[in-house]
Amino acid sequence: TAFFAHSTDLLQRAALVLGKTDDAARYGEQLGRIKSAFRREFVTDTGRVGEDTQTAYTLALQFDLLPDDLRPVAARRLAQEVRTRKHLTTGFLGTPYLCHVLVRYGYLEEAYMLLNREEYPSWLYPVKQGATTIWERWDGQKPDGSFQNPGMNSFNHYAYGAIGDWMYRVMAGLQIDETVPGYKHILVQPQPGGGFTSVKASHDTPYGPAGSAWTLKDGRFELAVEVPPNAHATVRLPKAQLASVTEGGQAVAKGNGITDTRQDGDAVVVEVGSGQYRFAYGAAR
Repeated sequence: TAFFAHSTDLLQRAALVLGKTDDAARYGEQLGRIKSAFRREFVTDTGRVGEDTQTAYTLALQFDLLPDDLRPVAARRLAQEVRTRKHLTTGFLGTPYLCHVLVRYGYLEEAYMLLNREEYPSWLYPVKQGATTIWERWDGQKPDGSFQNPGMNSFNHYAYGAIGDWMYRVMAGLQIDETVPGYKHILVQPQPGGGFTSVKASHDTPYGPAGSAWTLKDGRFELAVEVPPNAHATVRLPKAQLASVTEGGQAVAKGNGITDTRQDGDAVVVEVGSGQYRFAYGAAR
């Protein structure tokens, strides 16, 4: 049901882009019916979803299937479930979205905890067993060196590798603006955590590479950003104060590719054109 809703939502958005307003309205109505059916069947008045599993909460939150007032409740239940177990329990359907949902609702620490876990089940357990690929099972090779049943034990199986998307979008903060097609508007909004002191990522767009690389040392945060020609970017600097941010060693200000700067809560937002930029500041704790 969750993926039926997601597929219908994608069709509605595609119809809007193509100017097919009648189709968009029809899919929108169908999406409303699917969501209503999902809530009647799987959601209680207190916000419990399905069998109270990580996957149930993850899919319901990822695809916006819950009423607005129950979403924070469900997110708290999901985060508490992760903290209690100290590991994920999701499979092929929930794993790609789990960390994204946690971060979306303010649980960055829990997402990094899952990424850093080394015991089974986790992303790093296979690595500690010598893996150089993504396995079909978390424990394709057992601690004693023996293997699981070969009928379901591929050692080249992408599904759990979906965490790479999260590493790009959250750790490096490299994203696209879905409302502006063709990589014309790039978002760079890294969210450091998990004890990491540096992250670097790039993506080859049709116009050239877009990149984000940051370091955090002794409380000083430095972010290098690359924006390809014929594109522009919105850079969000976490835990920053505008007066303390520099770019290229100078106080950040309009000019030299920077079109706007502003304070947004505990972050600084900088609008830039194509080019390379290096921001630095003392990150607030």
